[in-house]
Amino acid sequence: MNLLYYKFILSQTFALFISLFIGLLISLTYFGKVYGDTKIFSTQETSKIKELILETLLEKPEVLIEMSQLLKKKEAQASQQKVKLVIKENKNLLFNNDNAPVIGNKDGNVTIIEFFDYNCVYCKRAIDPLKKILAKDNNIRFVLREWPVLNEGSIYAAKAALASRKQGLYETFHFALMNTKRVTKNSTLTVAREVGLDLDKLKKDMKSPKIELHINNSRKLASALGFSGTPSFLIGEQTVPGLIPLKELERLVKKARLNKNE
Repeated sequence: MNLLYYKFILSQTFALFISLFIGLLISLTYFGKVYGDTKIFSTQETSKIKELILETLLEKPEVLIEMSQLLKKKEAQASQQKVKLVIKENKNLLFNNDNAPVIGNKDGNVTIIEFFDYNCVYCKRAIDPLKKILAKDNNIRFVLREWPVLNEGSIYAAKAALASRKQGLYETFHFALMNTKRVTKNSTLTVAREVGLDLDKLKKDMKSPKIELHINNSRKLASALGFSGTPSFLIGEQTVPGLIPLKELERLVKKARLNKNE
């Protein structure tokens, strides 16, 4: 391993070393009865300590790796606690909001929430595993959060999809748009016509304040949950960014179900 590698690992663990060093200072202060501006270490002693720390790290680089892993674990735990708080504060908006489309079993004991964009390539790839798990497991409640982030075509499609709920064709229209390579205003209207939507009614319903409210709420929820792109999922209380293979999706659903029954 070269010096650049050491610097990379050290940068990740620096905060943890600072915490440990502060703890050492507190301990020495308590036991050594340090008062006022009295220095615990002289300049020479401080220099020697730094030298010993660097020497130890170079001799035992596995310490850096272990510290890095510990730091990542602590960060993950802190992130999960934040997610739990966000869920608690937005429970109704996330799980019981009539303004969000639901596919699958509306009374399912596990909820999958997807934040997606109709022009997102990975969102389109996510359709296959999602369809498969919904077909295999009839106790999943699948909530769709329209989160158009890529372009104007995405925004238009999201509004049209949400408006199609008024004609009872959201699910059909949603999957048809996901099967469309490039979603624009024109392609959205073409697909809408193909699935049997009344275009005049659709355009009128797209102006409903509820449509804009859904999209704005999706943005707020995605930000609060720490999502930075599509697709992003909330499965039970677990946030999962990116495309999820079927096996992993099944594992996460099983985990969410077990956690709910605890």
